[in-house]
Amino acid sequence: MQARFNIFQESGDCAALHPRLFFALLSCIIHVMLKIGSHTFQSRLFVGTGKYTSYDVMKQALEVSGSECITVAVRRERLVDKEGRNLLDYIDTKRYTILPNTAGCFSAEEAVRVARLGREILEQMQNPGANWVKLECLGDTKTLLPDPIETVKATEILVKDGFEVLVYTTDDPLVAKRIKNCGAVSVMPAGSPIGSGQGILNPNAIRICMEYLKEGDPDYPVIVDAGVGAASDVTLAMELGVDGVLLNTAIAEAKNPAAMAEAMKYACESGRLSYLAGRIPKKLYATASSPMENRVGV
Repeated sequence: MQARFNIFQESGDCAALHPRLFFALLSCIIHVMLKIGSHTFQSRLFVGTGKYTSYDVMKQALEVSGSECITVAVRRERLVDKEGRNLLDYIDTKRYTILPNTAGCFSAEEAVRVARLGREILEQMQNPGANWVKLECLGDTKTLLPDPIETVKATEILVKDGFEVLVYTTDDPLVAKRIKNCGAVSVMPAGSPIGSGQGILNPNAIRICMEYLKEGDPDYPVIVDAGVGAASDVTLAMELGVDGVLLNTAIAEAKNPAAMAEAMKYACESGRLSYLAGRIPKKLYATASSPMENRVGV
């Protein structure tokens, strides 16, 4: 029996990669670790914990999503429901890194207070998410779009306070760049308004955000946050080249949250692989799959 493992198999004049090695390399490509501040993750899908019909439904959805990082609204989340059950009892804090967020805050002062409260809670739990926060500083209750002035102000304060800050913002490239310059470890442009399910409304704006944010810093993490409605939205976002997607409503309010969570998992992976593979350029006219040259005369 031949002991040596043949990496390549000869096929005519070409060397084809052995199938087992090919799939091993494929897995490595998809699962290159994502680094955000001091945290690293294999999964590029970040999932929220709100709006589920029950904690049991939430727990199942989180498990099948494959996510390693889940976000909790410190101000809005009811940690104890009407039946006396604690949200944190349904989250495996050894399995997940918790990303506290400041949802429901409409000023820098509010957001800073809530961020510090989240840090205190997670420090008591000894969860590695105690040192970071997802900053949301909203402008109004109708659009839930971020207030850029208050967002920048809060980012500066929290960075000085020792937080690793991931910042929810619009898809305005200039605002995104300003936030990064304030010290944010990740900028998170919205695909569309929170909970709207409209998907990625302006792909070109996301592309420009990435260009500005990754200039001279190609590994800087850009995460699409908000607006996802279906798995195809996640795939599109990942195909743009973003480093990850954060979502909540699309799973929590789906008819079958667990099934949607699994769909989001595969959408994130397939979109990432599609981006890395490199799509063909778009053309105005058709190009025949079979060459016109050297055709057999009939």
